[in-house]
Amino acid sequence: MSSNAPYVTAAVAAGVLGSAYCAYYMYQNNKKRLPQTWNYVGTLHDIYTYPVKSCGGIKLESSECSILGLKNSWLRDRCLMVVDEKMNFITARAYPELVMVQPSMQGPVLSLKHEDLGTIQVDLAEVVATKKAETATVWGVPVQVLDCGSHVSEWFTKLLQPSEHTFKLVYYATPNPRKLRSTTNKAYKFTKNDTGALPDEVPFNLINEASVEELNSRLGNVKVSHRNFRPNFVLTGCKAFEEDNWKFIKIGENVFEIIKPCTRCILTTIDPETGVRNANSEPLETLKSYRQIEDPALRRSAGESPRMGLQMALRTPPGATVKLNDSIYVA
Repeated sequence: MSSNAPYVTAAVAAGVLGSAYCAYYMYQNNKKRLPQTWNYVGTLHDIYTYPVKSCGGIKLESSECSILGLKNSWLRDRCLMVVDEKMNFITARAYPELVMVQPSMQGPVLSLKHEDLGTIQVDLAEVVATKKAETATVWGVPVQVLDCGSHVSEWFTKLLQPSEHTFKLVYYATPNPRKLRSTTNKAYKFTKNDTGALPDEVPFNLINEASVEELNSRLGNVKVSHRNFRPNFVLTGCKAFEEDNWKFIKIGENVFEIIKPCTRCILTTIDPETGVRNANSEPLETLKSYRQIEDPALRRSAGESPRMGLQMALRTPPGATVKLNDSIYVA
């Protein structure tokens, strides 16, 4: 499918709305005091974006940072998701085959490839121009989305058989971050702009390669990579778990505040190369043995979920870029 004038007009209108919101956001963030002294810790080794929640990632050489996450024109991080017939989101936690869906973007056209089903395409400009907003649910929070159509719905339903459900692919329909969950731990200093579009918690995630290597030293015959943790940014050059004590991170001209450690779930046990879940729930079980949150106030929401990586939100005006081999500084 190809986009035409009405679709471009709709896209421009959406961009105007987004720009207006970004101007407001810049004003708000310029009032926030940021660190003045920074310490170099390493370099940005990899950049990933995941346009469809729980599906495969796309490696990038550079990307714009927006309040909703990484953005390269129509390619945006976790701006699409699969829902069931009740419009509840689903993830690879229950449907691990999702990680084997590999996305790519050409202009507004999203391509989804799976080795058993081939490739299907969705023109997001057409979706924006022709679909009306509906309400879906992410972690109990209502979000406005656009249905990407029956063709891709049938594709995902066939992919996820056997299942008693039918599924849809939906596209995030607003330039604004979604609302916080009512159960969000008040000990973490989330603002209303920190939730992104459709990620579990925040729009930016960083993993330290040295921490992954340290974990691998404990796993015996099982080995994992940073891809098990689905990061946006991969840091190299510093010591394992040095990131535990950081408050702010600077990459290029972008300053991120660390909102919380990333607490990990069963999704880490799914091999990103095969989509098969580890029979012994590794690396999650090993992480539980030495990476628990110790603070009682924070442990109440984390439970037994171990920490690995950082959850971050943008604190400088949106629109600046990150690129491979950027120096990373912390405060």
